[in-house]
Amino acid sequence: METKELKALIKESLREVLQEERLRLCNALIPYVNDEEQKEIEAELGSPSDYETDELSDMTNWVKYGGKI
Repeated sequence: METKELKALIKESLREVLQEERLRLCNALIPYVNDEEQKEIEAELGSPSDYETDELSDMTNWVKYGGKI
């Protein structure tokens, strides 16, 4: 294996590990909400299925890859 290939393999492995760790951090920072609290939230703000699509932002790529929305 050449140095260039090894370097590329290491870079890709580091990216994967960092992405996994970022997702773990995001999950750890999400607060726990019990059923009663969730009902209060839905009573005050409604359910996400009631929202208009233009009110929402898809955060999937931001969470996966970081960066700007």
